[in-house]
Amino acid sequence: MVGSVRKGFDRSKWGQKSAGLILPLLGILVFIGMWSAVAKNVDTSLGQFPGPAQVWEQTGSLWAEHQAQQQKADAFYARQAERNAQRVALDPSYEPKIRDFTGAPTFIEQIWTSLYTVMVGFALASLVAVPLGIVCGLSKSAYSAMNPLIQLFKPVSPLAWLPLVTIVVSATYISDDPMFSKSFVTSAITVALCCLWPTLINTAVGVSSIDTDLLNVSKVLRLNAITHIIKIVLPSSIPMIFTGLRLSLGIGWMVLIAAEMLAQNPGLGKFVWDEFQNGSSESLARIMVAVFTIGIIGFVLDRIMLSLQQWVSWDKTAITR
Repeated sequence: MVGSVRKGFDRSKWGQKSAGLILPLLGILVFIGMWSAVAKNVDTSLGQFPGPAQVWEQTGSLWAEHQAQQQKADAFYARQAERNAQRVALDPSYEPKIRDFTGAPTFIEQIWTSLYTVMVGFALASLVAVPLGIVCGLSKSAYSAMNPLIQLFKPVSPLAWLPLVTIVVSATYISDDPMFSKSFVTSAITVALCCLWPTLINTAVGVSSIDTDLLNVSKVLRLNAITHIIKIVLPSSIPMIFTGLRLSLGIGWMVLIAAEMLAQNPGLGKFVWDEFQNGSSESLARIMVAVFTIGIIGFVLDRIMLSLQQWVSWDKTAITR
């Protein structure tokens, strides 16, 4: 009897796992089939809308272009090293100069640029939002003072922030040898402004909803403000803080693409804009490659934040998807 129950339970478990794999795969196959059928009937000024085959072909082309560019860069640095070695052999006092390879960034390099930019903007927003959210959660007066500003700026589109940020950066970020390009600084700050609010709000809510028993324990032990935050506030509110961080990173990744298009930061947004302006027969398929890349990276970033949230949270089942 026990054996039959266990077998039934195992079969049920196996069925759930199979459904968890088969159903998503079925959904993807249906989407690809519908996409392929619709694409054949859509004609644009740049030619027929690309189907799965054309997008896959351009994915291979973009990877091949990246490899070819890497080979050119390697050959450039090898020739430079050879020339420098010859100059040093003739003149031991000569100090070799290494010039950077000036080839156009490839699609893969633009992916890394976008990831770096969004992480900088996300980090800047988190460094401001988490402490400010803790202050708002601990003090009703601070929250009352901040709430109108939060409600005012939270719905503002990145397209509205971008011109203002561009003007401010151009006026204040002046250097003969800048560490970062203005387009990067503009994009990162725009991302930070839009990432700020979910983390701030969720942190404030998490801090303000700490169990009263824990607050009473802090009062009994007469903990000072810093110890109270470290020992009581942060451990209790960390799930809500990470919920805000997860939302902020997702918003930041969406905002980044629009910011890069307009600021011309050499990332995925600029790649999409350049292909749109290029207007070749391959442009639509390349834009679709970028669209899928943006979606996949966004999904991976969300899964990473979810894993971190579950790892630091005391309730491991609070967030499961």
